[in-house]
Amino acid sequence: MSGNIQLLGDTLARAKAEDRAALVAYLPAGFPTVDGGIEAIKAVVAGGADVVEVGLPHSDPVLDGPIIQTADDIALKGGVKIADVLRTVREAHEATGAPILVMTYWNPIDRYGVERFTAELAEAGGAGCILPDLPVQESALWREHAEKHGLATVFVVAPSSKDERLATITAAGSGFVYAASLMGVTGTRESVGVEAKELVRRTRATTDLPVCVGLGVSNAVQAAEVAGFADGVIVGSAFVKRILDAPDEESALAAVRALAGELADGVRKR
Repeated sequence: MSGNIQLLGDTLARAKAEDRAALVAYLPAGFPTVDGGIEAIKAVVAGGADVVEVGLPHSDPVLDGPIIQTADDIALKGGVKIADVLRTVREAHEATGAPILVMTYWNPIDRYGVERFTAELAEAGGAGCILPDLPVQESALWREHAEKHGLATVFVVAPSSKDERLATITAAGSGFVYAASLMGVTGTRESVGVEAKELVRRTRATTDLPVCVGLGVSNAVQAAEVAGFADGVIVGSAFVKRILDAPDEESALAAVRALAGELADGVRKR
């Protein structure tokens, strides 16, 4: 079975045709529970998210700040497994029709097996993977199997990436390019950073792939700002914080749906 890279491309293209940026929401699998995480994804899509990144919880994340680390810790203590991540992708995609990617560090995939993981992700209806710590020069095996199974390979670029390096990364990637708005880890911030706009400009000079910006976006004003120069706005910690702060699951679902609605309005007001 082929994965949903085409659905991802079509979704991003539709947002562009509507003269807006796409809203990309991130939520970890297994948080606060596996079932609760699936319901949270349904809620953010109902609120207006176009694309969803499902985080594969990891004990030693390098890109994730304290909010997502807290959620990952809850998921890991709850016993979340890769099978639960794949189930999350399957049920979320079946329920929403949205393109669902997995955001994961490389070690879990390496241990699970690249062929096995790509085949099972495609079978679950996944659209691809975001791989923040996989060096492009070591990615040939992954890309071979991802392409075979119709999955996007999304690499992360940062303000520190030189132009030559940007060209190497974007040439190897597919689906879209994840542009980290600043040097640091995920989390909500007062401002997104002027570096993001320049990074998007430099990245676009190397590729026709959509460029989506993440790290730091937490409200509609920031989403509108980033939507003014990027193809997609990625929001994670703000959604996770709404769940962490909620007194119960019903309140959490209402909170993330409401935030998705605010952000969806934001990307339309760029």
